[in-house]
Amino acid sequence: MRNTPFWWIFLGFVLLLDWYVFQAVRILTVSLPDRNRTIIHSIYWSVSILSVAFLLFLPLFFSKPGPHYARSTIFAIIAGLFFSKIIASLFFLTDDLRRVVQWVGVKFFTRTTSIVAGGDLMSRSVFLSWAGLLAGSGLFGALTYGMNNKYRYQLRSQRLYFPNLPAVFNGLKIIHLSDIHAGSFSDKEAVQRGIRLIMEQKPDLILFTGDLVNNLASEMDDYWELFSQLNAPLGVFSITGNHDYADYVQWDSVEAKKSNFQQLMQVHKKMGWRLLMNEHVVLQRDQDQIAIIGIENWSAKSRFPKYGDLSKAFKGAEQIPFSILMSHDPSHWRAQVLSNYPTIALTLSGHTHGMQFGVELPGVRWSPVQYVYAEWAGLYEQLNQKLYVNRGFGFIGYPGRVGILPEITAIELFSKD
Repeated sequence: MRNTPFWWIFLGFVLLLDWYVFQAVRILTVSLPDRNRTIIHSIYWSVSILSVAFLLFLPLFFSKPGPHYARSTIFAIIAGLFFSKIIASLFFLTDDLRRVVQWVGVKFFTRTTSIVAGGDLMSRSVFLSWAGLLAGSGLFGALTYGMNNKYRYQLRSQRLYFPNLPAVFNGLKIIHLSDIHAGSFSDKEAVQRGIRLIMEQKPDLILFTGDLVNNLASEMDDYWELFSQLNAPLGVFSITGNHDYADYVQWDSVEAKKSNFQQLMQVHKKMGWRLLMNEHVVLQRDQDQIAIIGIENWSAKSRFPKYGDLSKAFKGAEQIPFSILMSHDPSHWRAQVLSNYPTIALTLSGHTHGMQFGVELPGVRWSPVQYVYAEWAGLYEQLNQKLYVNRGFGFIGYPGRVGILPEITAIELFSKD
């Protein structure tokens, strides 16, 4: 990766961004004593140079199997600094455009040509310089604070009504979990609190929609006993997500990668979870049935693999009037489910994490991930079919949450007359 033209272009952009932001820092410190100004400038460039140095080595670090918590924290700090500088630069760019317009006006439309300090452009706005630095610092502060939110599990309750749900399943309570990402955990007691919250709901059924680990089955070594506490009268069912296939690390051999996946499948079994690999199970009460369909990862996005086979998983469930599909990637719903499988009443997904960053307030819901995924968090409906996208139990990459908290979903099903 580091030898690709894109990588060097990106690195050049980072250095240019550092220089651009420094111009505002220089303007705002011009009136300080020489010693103080030197200290501030030295700190700025020391942090910038360290960030670039870490960028050079992080791709190598992340290509190695193993726990990612320390690496993710370093990456989060660097990414936070980068995006904070981007935000600040938007203010500086506005200021520079203002200066260009003023310069054109003075140069060509007035007889007055007095320019500040003998330069060619009007002086920078101190107000916009401060505004840019404060906005960038605010974003960095939010990302830093968000690291305290990674275990703040939020219980979200949904009552869903369907015309084709057999009446005997009225009130069926499902706990929906997704995206555990055990390799990112560092606090077993915090995870235990989340598991305790799940079991306090007394669910009839627990459904997990993929990404148990970041890459390695061994990430569950310290956590499988905790998650084996999850149980429900109708069972615990699970599927795989894109990270479960360990496609994002370098392996010594194909056999080693396959062995890792086999070990991961055994972890599900050891926890007492029924892993559905392009198959379905039938739940029965009295004479009525519903189907739980589980497929391997399938995405409509080209950068994610298609291991799933819904036609195979659905075979034999055609005559069952009500089905629940577990499919990790929510893009699957619009790509296949809505058009080809009308008896799949409810699809449960995860994958997006709500990007672990956004705003969710009454009447306002936004995250950058919505520009990639039309369905990215919460409930979506089309005619009699529904999709619920869980925001994720765990985290990956950025070790925190800003605005989009980790989620445990309690869903109750009811028949609609």
